[in-house]
Amino acid sequence: MRKRWIITILSVLMLILAACGTSNNNENNNSNEEVNNTNNNESENDNSNENGNSGNNGDNASEDTVMVEHELGETEVQKNPETVVVFDFGALDTLDKLGIDVAGVAQNNMPSYLDKYESDEYENIGSLKEPDFEKIANIDPDLIIISGRQASMYDELSKLGDTIHLGVDNDRYMDSFKENLAIIGEIFDKEDEVESELADIESSIDELNEKAEDIDGGALIILSNDDKISAYGPNSRFGIIHDVFGIPAIDEDIEASTHGMNVSFEYVKEENPSILYVIDRSAAIGEESGAEQIVENKLVEDTDAYKDDKIVYLDPEFWYLSGGGLVSVTEMIDEITQSLN
Repeated sequence: MRKRWIITILSVLMLILAACGTSNNNENNNSNEEVNNTNNNESENDNSNENGNSGNNGDNASEDTVMVEHELGETEVQKNPETVVVFDFGALDTLDKLGIDVAGVAQNNMPSYLDKYESDEYENIGSLKEPDFEKIANIDPDLIIISGRQASMYDELSKLGDTIHLGVDNDRYMDSFKENLAIIGEIFDKEDEVESELADIESSIDELNEKAEDIDGGALIILSNDDKISAYGPNSRFGIIHDVFGIPAIDEDIEASTHGMNVSFEYVKEENPSILYVIDRSAAIGEESGAEQIVENKLVEDTDAYKDDKIVYLDPEFWYLSGGGLVSVTEMIDEITQSLN
């Protein structure tokens, strides 16, 4: 009897010990799994953070800057720069039309329709040919926009701020004009506005091209400078009249150069243009205008242009000072269109 009682007690004790062992094993296993899961999650999070940070930095860099290819090289430009200085009046014309603020401009010989930039609100950064490097350095610009007259000073200006060349290429006027607009649109987030303005310009050019098909004879473009004149033809500084607007040239062989081909009034009489376009340089640079008195002489009176009242004095501000701007190109189209009425 006593022996049976002892066996029963031992059996109960063995069952209790077995149960405790199983419980401890389960707790240890669960603890190990939690540790492993925690380590795995931390590892995944570390990898995720590393990959995520790397991607975000790259995206931010590409979103915050624009790589601009221009005539003088490549320049990485900050998007929506806060401090902009401008030497090219055509670019200033476009920025003004798009409502983009600038800090400094070359105020000498400013076109009258941009005369608000002559005020003290804007820094004077020198003349088109002689930049004020000290003034520009004090402004500390985010962006400097130049064109042909400042091209030789590109390296020096680039030390003072990101510098891009946005002059118009006379050999491919409209292509370079569109490229410049695209650059400005991308830098300042104005792509939609640029696209809309450009669509209007192209529509006006199409209408002008149709009118130009009815011209009899040909046109001649001359620049009047005091008592001298120079002629311009296709692919020249004012060649947009022929190359883009479709006005036939009376002389296809005029030498293309910045200052035009020196000619005499005998040449004008011999060519006998049906339309004579005149740009008065003296008026453009603020001197007394005398183009009409110089041009309408006895020799020119023998031309069809004079007889048919087709001597057209173009606005020198748009043509000589600020070509390549949204406003100036629109006005240039309008002037040539009116000359055909």
